[in-house]
Amino acid sequence: MSGTVLLVRHPPVARAWVGRCYGRSDMGWSRAGALLARGLVEDLSARRPDVVVHSGAVRTRRLAERAAGRVGCSVLGDARWLERDFGSWEGRRWDAIWRETGDLMDRIMTDPTGFRPGGGETGLDLSLRALAAWEALPRAGVVLVVAHGGPIAALRAAWAGAPLERMIEFVPGLGEVLEVAR
Repeated sequence: MSGTVLLVRHPPVARAWVGRCYGRSDMGWSRAGALLARGLVEDLSARRPDVVVHSGAVRTRRLAERAAGRVGCSVLGDARWLERDFGSWEGRRWDAIWRETGDLMDRIMTDPTGFRPGGGETGLDLSLRALAAWEALPRAGVVLVVAHGGPIAALRAAWAGAPLERMIEFVPGLGEVLEVAR
């Protein structure tokens, strides 16, 4: 049996979070995000998903529930689809983190396998978690996954055979839908 997975990055977040590190922090959408979500619900429900999976964060759960509600399919939360854990950096402004850490901030890119931003999660941890979440998805039918940029980028980098240092190149845009055959 074969199937299709629709990977969707959540819509833009509330304006108060712009410029902040918000990996695991929970918040809703901006006005633009709410408008984008309406269009996404139309598009995604037209693809008739058999099951919808989300990370559990409000910004993914709301879109997942709306799309599933349109077609009457089940909705499952799976925390493995959450964004990267940035530890003590969570909720802080990126410019303040940069000022305080200096070269340390560069280690997110140059040492993704070992560096734990704010004591949180390494890029390798994120990648392994995302791969496990992917493997747990149903193999048949249409599966809609509403997640975050980090896990989706980790998967795309792994599929491309790219090193973790290049993961940032694979981050989808907010509200972007990627269709993957299984």
